[in-house]
Amino acid sequence: MSYTVGQVAGFAGVTVRTLHHYDDVGLLVPGERSHAGHRRYSDADLDRLQQILFYRELGFPLEEVAALLDDPAADPRAHLRRQHELLTARIEKLQKMAAAVEHAMEARKMGINLTPEEKFEVFGDHDPDQYADEVEERWGDTEAYRQSRQRTAGYTKEDWKRVTDELNAIHHRMGDLLAQGVPADSEAAMDVAEEHRLFITRSYYDCAHQMHTCLGEMYVSDPRFTATYEEIRPGLAAYMRDAIVANAARHTV
Repeated sequence: MSYTVGQVAGFAGVTVRTLHHYDDVGLLVPGERSHAGHRRYSDADLDRLQQILFYRELGFPLEEVAALLDDPAADPRAHLRRQHELLTARIEKLQKMAAAVEHAMEARKMGINLTPEEKFEVFGDHDPDQYADEVEERWGDTEAYRQSRQRTAGYTKEDWKRVTDELNAIHHRMGDLLAQGVPADSEAAMDVAEEHRLFITRSYYDCAHQMHTCLGEMYVSDPRFTATYEEIRPGLAAYMRDAIVANAARHTV
């Protein structure tokens, strides 16, 4: 039994383009070709794709996935055990986050003021004032800095939560594209990059494409920014930068 690329894309919930990319980089080369040269996938190919998608969902870059799956000493059962351990750890972390959010919702409903520790659980360890002095020293005399100060001066806690949620959603959409193996210069990735630029313009300051590319470079040159993106998805800092650069080129041609 063999399957077409379209059938496999439907089974796995990925795009045909992703499967083509996996073939091009040698990560998932279909075992058969039709007389017309079309890809045909076997059950063994589907098993390998399942392993690939497991590791990609867990944040492994394509190169590392290939190395893991092509290790001649690797045992398929060992792959499953490792994936089960990693998924279990992620589930536990998400359950704790969900419990913290539920606690905050219940407290708000009952008019209970959360303690600082409880608020910390809900909103994480992001401190918007952590680098305030450095930011003012580096960009305090720029129009962007003045705009940002003016636009955020009246932000409430709810406003900051909304802005943070919106930015996190953008980052995770970009991370999902990376996980699917979608090229950074694809229409999909460039569209998310443009969404990111417009978010900055709407929430902080007017961010032209040239300035946006400078931000993209900072994401890979400043270890603090890089660490933030890498925590979301390994390789995301460079992927974000590349998508921003491609998007800027698209709008300046």
